[in-house]
Amino acid sequence: MVGSHRLTRRQRAWRGLLAGLGLAGLALCMWQTAQVAREQALQDLRRDAENELRLSAASLVGHLSRHDYLPELLASREMVKRFLSSPDSQNPMPLNLMLDRFRATAGVSDIYLLDHQADTLAASNWHRSDTFIGENYHYRRYYKDAIQGRRGRFYGLGVQSMTRGYYFSAPVWLNETAPHATPDGVMVLKVTLDAVEQSWAEQDAELLVTDRDGIVFMASQPELRLTAMTPLSDAEREALHASRRYAEEPLPHAGIQEIERRDSRTRLVDFSSGPLEGQHYLSLTRAMPDLEWDMHILKPLTPVVNAQWISALLAGGLYGLVALGGGIGWQRLRLRRERERFAERERQTLARVRDELERNVAKRTHDLVTTNQRLSDEIEERRRAESSLRETRDELVQAAKLAVLGQLAAGINHELNQPLSAIRAYAENARAFIERGRAETADTNLEQIIELTDRMSEISAQLRQFSRKSGDTLSAVSVPSCFDYALRLFQARLNELGVTVERQWQAEDIWVRADPVRLEQVLVNLIGNALQAMADTVTPHLSLTIETTPEQVYIQVADSGPGIAESQISRVFEPFFTTKSTGSGLGLGLSISGRIIDDLGGRIEAGNAPGGGALFTITLPRDPGPKARRATEEPSTHA
Repeated sequence: MVGSHRLTRRQRAWRGLLAGLGLAGLALCMWQTAQVAREQALQDLRRDAENELRLSAASLVGHLSRHDYLPELLASREMVKRFLSSPDSQNPMPLNLMLDRFRATAGVSDIYLLDHQADTLAASNWHRSDTFIGENYHYRRYYKDAIQGRRGRFYGLGVQSMTRGYYFSAPVWLNETAPHATPDGVMVLKVTLDAVEQSWAEQDAELLVTDRDGIVFMASQPELRLTAMTPLSDAEREALHASRRYAEEPLPHAGIQEIERRDSRTRLVDFSSGPLEGQHYLSLTRAMPDLEWDMHILKPLTPVVNAQWISALLAGGLYGLVALGGGIGWQRLRLRRERERFAERERQTLARVRDELERNVAKRTHDLVTTNQRLSDEIEERRRAESSLRETRDELVQAAKLAVLGQLAAGINHELNQPLSAIRAYAENARAFIERGRAETADTNLEQIIELTDRMSEISAQLRQFSRKSGDTLSAVSVPSCFDYALRLFQARLNELGVTVERQWQAEDIWVRADPVRLEQVLVNLIGNALQAMADTVTPHLSLTIETTPEQVYIQVADSGPGIAESQISRVFEPFFTTKSTGSGLGLGLSISGRIIDDLGGRIEAGNAPGGGALFTITLPRDPGPKARRATEEPSTHA
């Protein structure tokens, strides 16, 4: 027992030692691999930065150099020389306009002309409040170089505009053939740099341009512009302010710090402040001797860090695979029998599960078939119920029409009796006139009989039209025509009651999207109810109103009757609800009217008019009408 216990302790010690050595080897392998990956990633990143920096520098030089010729070209213009020879006796406006045209054509910021004392005589920005005209620029280097007969270049902030720019200048000679001739003026052109900086924003890097004093003159990050690469001393800052190159800008430190220097042009940096604070970059510098600038590119070190981690993890994984390979090898033999026993148990378990699954599937399939059959029966029953409901609704609508026809019977009877009596009288008179040989007079009576017959046919046609069944297709329906039709049906009762009818709508036709038969039935119901409500009114008044919006039409029927009790307004559209006496109605008219308007995609509301009496408002979708619809369809048909 003691020996066995000691052997166990020794095995544990060896196992601990092997584990420690394995972990140390793993750490060393991962660290070494990460270092190799870092160097390779830095070389790739520097190569990419070199290519991007070369292209960006060439783009900047090309952007500036394409305007180099323009000052010298303008300086040779006859108009410029003629004006410079006697500026006090000439109007500068033609020259200002010419300079403005060249500025717009060349796409530069400003062009202006200085005399021998550096006073601005003409400028393309003559019309702006910050114009250069009248300003003196003797302290600018581009003036000093050009007045000595050389072409000048300069970069800095504009004194008037406070915008950064690159300046080109050329001397203007009035007599350059004289032995001791000196320039008589200077032509200056300013190019802004915003477009170049905007193109830099698309790169996956930060770009900086610094001058000989280490001032960041251009940058893809706006916050880094007019900052210093290294902190400036008071003397250096005063010297820069004295040159007026950057006006009175404070020129603070950009916050850049060097972490590691790789070579004379390459280093690793980060920022202690500013928009790039906390980020690490590979910085590469390229000299631009023609412009006296240095261009810097800052590439994020994220790819380097990612490459380190990926390589370290891959190395660790490979190390782990190699280390685990031996352990897995000897374990495979030990686990084979156990795996075979486990596989046998799994086969038996899977067989039981498969049998149970087949039984459950059969049961669930039977349940689903039963449920589907029940659902199919319910759907068929619902379809039959909906069909029966639709037929019942149509029969109720037709019954309501017949009920209105019954209410109109007395008026229609009166309307038909009058023509019949007149026809009888005219026929008797015609026979008498024929017996007397007065055929011409008899013919006149026969014409009257024909007119009365047409009138009776018109009354009969109105009844047939009202009693017809409606269709299911919606079309453009004229609301004024529906009102006129309904009023013709009630003409006898209107005359009998002495009702004053007021029509309030525009002169042109108004159309809605509806079914004409169903809309006429609703209006007949509303007007019939209004006439019944005004049966005992001394001065009955019926108001019919049509109002429109671009999308909807509002149809109103108002009477001067007693109105609707407030407690009953919410119930007027309920089936079989009526305030009429027994035998005067079933209470279905307004209920059916409400259902019809709902089917037409509108709504109907009941209330009381401000002056008294009931007020019903129908809202329906507006239709442009047949003419407008045809006018809209014709272009597509021709196309």
